[in-house]
Amino acid sequence: MSNRLKENNFWDGIDFKVLNNFQFMRTDIYEMGNNYIIDIEIPGLKKDNISVDYDNGYITVSATKIMDEKMNDKYIRRERFVGNIKRSFYIGDKKESFIRATYDNGILSISFPKEEDVKKSKKIIAIN
Repeated sequence: MSNRLKENNFWDGIDFKVLNNFQFMRTDIYEMGNNYIIDIEIPGLKKDNISVDYDNGYITVSATKIMDEKMNDKYIRRERFVGNIKRSFYIGDKKESFIRATYDNGILSISFPKEEDVKKSKKIIAIN
């Protein structure tokens, strides 16, 4: 690649970290039978580099894509995502044992029942 092309690059001023938040983890949410399904695109990752957590009514998906250190100095331009990304979805208070996740062909699929939220009963605290 010529030095002129490297020096005059339109794309150099764009913060790709910000753009990746909108381009990575594209999501579809839909109903299927008695469940809600969240399908999230996370291509090019191994299942071991993805985690799904459930806390206080939120499903949080985290993913890490590690740069191949052997190729680090050989890239002239790198636009594909490398690093950590996270996205959360509020689903309400559900029974954790009914939340399922699978990862196949770059799609993380999370399913959970449409059942009513688990009711947290009001606790009355005695005043002594």
